Formats: sequence, C-alpha cells, structure tokens
Amino acid sequence: MELDLGAVRTFIAVVDDGHFTDAADRLGMTQQAVSKRIARLESDLGAPLLSRSRAGVRLTEDGAAFLPHARALISLADQAAGMLRVRRRPLRVDVLARVAAPVDIVRDFYEATEADVDIVVSRGSLSRATALADGSVDAAFGRVTGKLRPGIERIPASLEPIPILVGRKHRLARRKRVPMAELSGLTAWMPGNARDSEWAEFYRFLSDDFGVAIDTSGPVFGREHMVERIAASPDLIMFGSQAQFSGRPHVVEVAVTDPTPVYPWSLMWHAMNRHPSLSRLIGHVRAQYRPGDQGGLWLPAPDRPLFPQET
Repeated sequence: MELDLGAVRTFIAVVDDGHFTDAADRLGMTQQAVSKRIARLESDLGAPLLSRSRAGVRLTEDGAAFLPHARALISLADQAAGMLRVRRRPLRVDVLARVAAPVDIVRDFYEATEADVDIVVSRGSLSRATALADGSVDAAFGRVTGKLRPGIERIPASLEPIPILVGRKHRLARRKRVPMAELSGLTAWMPGNARDSEWAEFYRFLSDDFGVAIDTSGPVFGREHMVERIAASPDLIMFGSQAQFSGRPHVVEVAVTDPTPVYPWSLMWHAMNRHPSLSRLIGHVRAQYRPGDQGGLWLPAPDRPLFPQET
C-alpha cells in the first residue's frame, strides 16, 4: 500500500480546521475534492478516520491513532523537500555591514570557489541568531557577545584594524598614524551606534581602556551629513575607514597604533545546517585567518579568549 501524501496532508488540514469547508478554503480546493481525498485515504487504510456531525468533524478511534503518524510523515516529507531546496539555492551569508572585512572574505571565497552566494545585511546579534536557527541565513559574521545559542558554532574570522577619520582642519589631519594614547581626551562621534548593539559595546570597552569619549548623539541623515560634520570640526574624530566614505575628499584616514584597535569578526553557523557550500566557506575562513601580534593589537577583554594571538 502506498499512501498519497496529498491525501494525508488534507486529512491533517480537516482535523486542524474542524470542518471540510474551512480546510477546503485553506487548501484552495473544493469541498468535494477534499471529501474525495479523505475517502480515498480511508479506503487505502481500510478504516474510517473521521466522522461528521453538525458541529463539524471529529476523529474516530482509528483516526486518533493515525494522526500523530500522519503529522510525522508530512513533517519528514517537508524536511526532505526543504533539504533539496537548500542544496539548490545560493549560500546566504550575513556580513553585518557592506564595507567591512567580511565582505572581502566572502568575495575571496566566491572568486576561489565560484560558489553561488547571496549577501545579507542584518541588524546585529539578535536577528542573526534567529536567522541562523531558522535557516534564513546559512552563515553570519559578527562579534560574539555572551554565550552562543544552542546549536550555533563559531570560528575566528578576522581581526580588522580600525583607523580614525578626521577633517582636514583637525590637528591630526597631516599624520599618517597616531598612537592610541594621543586619542585620550578626544571625542569620537559615532551616530547610529544602537545602545545594546555588539559594536556599541565594543566602543564602550575602548572608551574605558583609553579615555576616548564616544558620542552617539544625533540621528543619521546619511553619509554626506556625517562627512560634513567631521570635516567641519577641528576636534571630533570618527572611528572608521575612508572606504566607508569613498569619494569624499574632506575627511582624512589616520592609522591608529600602539596598540591598533581591531574589530573581532567571528564566522557563525548552525550545526544542523547542511548547505553543501557551508563547509567550504568554513574551511576557507579557517585557512585565511591569521592571529595578530599580542602586543600590537587591542580588542575587548571578553573577546581575547576567542582570538588566540601570537606571542
């Protein structure tokens, strides 16, 4: 005997909706077609599954016994179909930001493997964890804060140096590099740093360690507005790279040294994800990651155990 999965799915819909008419509407079928499917399923099983009444339908004893197996059967069929869909679609990778180290990593991966990739930009750790768990994305880059959710795995991906941007009127504008100690007492304007975001926490640690004030005030009116304010100020700095403001000649990028602040990027994925390109991305990230010099780099204390550095 071979069961018709369409008939089994219809049986579940009738049970859940309680009426043939409601199930028919949800399935986009006629009531007569629903009745025929149920009758065929009962014939194949050799037992009545449902009984009708004015109040709707109710399960027979055989129907109640069959229902959990029916749900398991449909769940397994959906999982099998979903697995094949996942294997055929592009690898979805959350890079968190359009101009940052993860984009370069994914581009290198694409050029080395020609794997089909979709780039996603999320809003941070909360949406990323949910997306990894439900399969909306296959892999994600970000800074790990706190304990990872069950099933989520990670590896170190990159320690991205963070320079500063200043206007041409700033006293540091003619410098190629500046020691971190010289930034003490200055104010870094960082609008848009959400209070509980992983990057806002990063800069709170930096502020505590080096005495750089972080000003997150003001809405973000676009990059032109940000450039205009930094360019016009003889005092403000901004942590970021010139690449984020390409084509804007009014701001200057200055490297920070002794130590160089680095953003600790991890690659994360869910252990149950079976996309065929995921393991290749993980291998690529492992191969290209290089630990930094312990004495020359700075990252927040909670991140250091996750990024073993050279001594």
